[in-house]
Amino acid sequence: MAKKNYLKIEYTLTILIIAVIVMIIVPFDFESNAQADFISRWQDKYSRLEYMFNVINVHEKDEIIKSFKHANTKEERENIIIGLIQPYFRIRKEKLPKRYQVKFMNKIKVPKSSKYYFEDTYTSENGMIVGIKNLDTKSPDEPMFIMMFDINGILQPNTWGKDIYGVNIYEHGLEAFGQNMSIKELEMDCSILGTGLGCSYYYKIGGGFND
Repeated sequence: MAKKNYLKIEYTLTILIIAVIVMIIVPFDFESNAQADFISRWQDKYSRLEYMFNVINVHEKDEIIKSFKHANTKEERENIIIGLIQPYFRIRKEKLPKRYQVKFMNKIKVPKSSKYYFEDTYTSENGMIVGIKNLDTKSPDEPMFIMMFDINGILQPNTWGKDIYGVNIYEHGLEAFGQNMSIKELEMDCSILGTGLGCSYYYKIGGGFND
């Protein structure tokens, strides 16, 4: 009888150890899978943006540039870019809940004073959040707008380089944040020591991520 009880205890302990191991391993697998999904969806969004600007460059570039130059206010300029994006992303203006707070990859909250803080936000398909910021630049070598894409919307982690990515919009087209960085700089920025902004370009060119 004692032997049977001993076997039961041993069996129970084995099951508990296996359960603990599974509980430890599964969250990491889930996080890695979620990150891979975010990256894949970002790459798809970027491809759509490139297609959109290729179409614009072929058919409407001169008229759009003329419209931007004649726009007198920030609102007029933003309405132009929204009109361009609308057919491709079906965005609509929406005020985000107060709990929505964006962080850099190093876990520092993005302050309102930052270039990468977006007040004007819109929702798109599958709850994605799109941010648009007018930089009011005059030189064609500087971006006119920057845009952010929070792939899974208000859901966590709301972090640059994890579920949030961005682009610079120029007269001549667009580029992902980080395109001007070296590979070593991208690897550093796309880590827990960096901002995560450079991940937008790093993942676009096939860079890996830390599990």
